[in-house]
Amino acid sequence: MDNRTEEIIKRFEDSWTETENFYRDLFESHEGFSFVKPILELIREMRDSGESQNFRIGTSMHTLVISRSVNHVLRDDQKEIRIEWINELIDGFEYEVVMRQGDKRYREYKVTDLNDERVIKLIKTLRGTIID
Repeated sequence: MDNRTEEIIKRFEDSWTETENFYRDLFESHEGFSFVKPILELIREMRDSGESQNFRIGTSMHTLVISRSVNHVLRDDQKEIRIEWINELIDGFEYEVVMRQGDKRYREYKVTDLNDERVIKLIKTLRGTIID
């Protein structure tokens, strides 16, 4: 593996550690953040399947952002998936999942399960885009 590839993978994996720690702290140290548990489960499942080498993740406030950006800040020409908690339900939570590029929204779903087939399909689609 060349140095550039190693550096990209390191940046990606570091972003997973930082983001997971951020969400874990919210969940464990603050009341009212139980909606974070399914996000932490998604992060763990994706990380266990090796996706930490394919994506950078981060947060915008409490929104999970998944991208293929080498750098922390996204440009308007880079695609991303945003997962945001929008509603507490009797038996769980509702999230808005959006694939976008700048202001352009490609796909947009409201889901109660982050393992929803549509979410998984969006992640696979994003994996097919170039790392830059």
